[in-house]
Amino acid sequence: MSPVLAGVLQLLALIAALALAYRPLGDYMARVYSSDKHLRVEKWIYKGIGANPDTEMRWPAYLRGVLAFSAVSVLFLYLLQRLQGSLPGSLGFKAIDPDQAFNTAASFVANTNWQSYYGEQAMGHVVQTAGLAVQNFVSAAVGIAVAVALVRGFARSRTGELGNFWSDLVRGTIRVLIPISVVGAIVLVACGAIQNFSGIHSVGQFMGGSQQWNGGAVASQEVIKELGTNGGGYFNANSAHPFENPNGFTNLFEVFLILVIPFALTRTFGRMVGSLRQGYAILATMAAIWIGFTALMMWTEFHHGGPAFDIAGGAMEGKENRFGVGGSSIFAVATTLTSTGAVDSFHSSFTGFGGGITMLGMQLGEIAPGGTGSGLYGMLIMAIIAVFIAGLMVGRTPEYLGKKIGTRQIKFAACYILITPALVLIFTAVAMALPTPRDSMLNSGAHGFSEILYAYTSGANNNGSAFAGLSADTQWFNTTIGLAMLLGRFLPMVFVLALAGSLAEQQPIPRTAGTLRTEKPLFTGLLVGTILIIAGLTYFPALALGPLAEGLAS
Repeated sequence: MSPVLAGVLQLLALIAALALAYRPLGDYMARVYSSDKHLRVEKWIYKGIGANPDTEMRWPAYLRGVLAFSAVSVLFLYLLQRLQGSLPGSLGFKAIDPDQAFNTAASFVANTNWQSYYGEQAMGHVVQTAGLAVQNFVSAAVGIAVAVALVRGFARSRTGELGNFWSDLVRGTIRVLIPISVVGAIVLVACGAIQNFSGIHSVGQFMGGSQQWNGGAVASQEVIKELGTNGGGYFNANSAHPFENPNGFTNLFEVFLILVIPFALTRTFGRMVGSLRQGYAILATMAAIWIGFTALMMWTEFHHGGPAFDIAGGAMEGKENRFGVGGSSIFAVATTLTSTGAVDSFHSSFTGFGGGITMLGMQLGEIAPGGTGSGLYGMLIMAIIAVFIAGLMVGRTPEYLGKKIGTRQIKFAACYILITPALVLIFTAVAMALPTPRDSMLNSGAHGFSEILYAYTSGANNNGSAFAGLSADTQWFNTTIGLAMLLGRFLPMVFVLALAGSLAEQQPIPRTAGTLRTEKPLFTGLLVGTILIIAGLTYFPALALGPLAEGLAS
């Protein structure tokens, strides 16, 4: 079987699996977030944290819950790392340095999971399980909760109430993420991923020295790392490590985990707003971009640029022989079009255009299908921009799902789409202007610039993957990328929740003959075009200095 055919068959198998899970999972999540009943374990949690899950919140109160919970999470994870040397199960590792502890705490709470350390050489069992793995669950649940609050803004009328943050957080964790993770972890263990609490041990002699590995609760962390679109690996090699990703089946299974909730949330959206066809329109937009990017990445990486590529069957530098070009391309696109950041190959070693595709996937806002929750609310913001543009074309006041899109709503949407590009481009410009950050670049020229641009794109978009050549464990990068991750995660949420509150207060507008049919293929095409144009106009100059220049020169 040719490598190209193998890649295409993997893609088709993945699409089939996602299609099978789409309806039951989407409907289930709609029931979870619409139910007025609480499980017994949930009641215990509410009692423990002193929250009343039946109290409805307006958007400022909902936002305060998000920010307060996340601030406490950052502080807890920071202290856990700083005290690691005194904790049991530390495997003899010392406390994490202050700047790296801040970076890691910000990273995992912001659902980014950027790692400027070697996981197996820095973090003990307690930090990995009680700290990082816990944040993999709750940071993903926070993203889903904010998305559900925005959906309620569309579904409700003449009220500013968006639900209860604590209820949404607990339900997302207990009823959605944990059950799927338990099943997924069993699958990974059955396929060869490790799950233990063993210490450091020697596994043989290599080049005159011993090779040492430590065990860990890898399978359980691996599954939520993908399912929650988190991305931080137990080992430095991430999903290229055989302990995390043993074979071709687990590679495709992990891609499935990355995509299943973000895609299924479109049906949850359709179910909650009372129109499944609206959910299908958002799904079609996400799927069109994802399939298009995957096909383009495969073509780029399979394209034979010389005898070495001919012999290898594609651009194999930086890719695992177990997965090949096809599996690596599918994984790379999935992880950068979502806020996952896990890698089974090294994006810095992709072709110039291939590296640019991964970068552009993040710069779109990671909305195809995006992160758990963040992909849906990001796409709905883009839908609002699209109907606003359509309204300007025909001279009609724009509306979406029966809600008027006025000056206030457009200001919130505009602020949302401007925050992340501003963070990326300003931090990149400052880093390139100063001598110290440039010393961390392994390469010069266009590829060196791409290392810096990729780092801040990944941080501000809460992705977490990296171009491997950048030495990011410095005070500058730990601090600035940490700030980019926090600002890139929580500032957009402010405008999402403010927008949700303004929509929930409105009275629905009756549909007329002039209403834009947002469930039709025409709107899907308009939405795809809007997304590509906004990202292209925003990032094209920076991309031209990095991956485009490198690709054209090769």
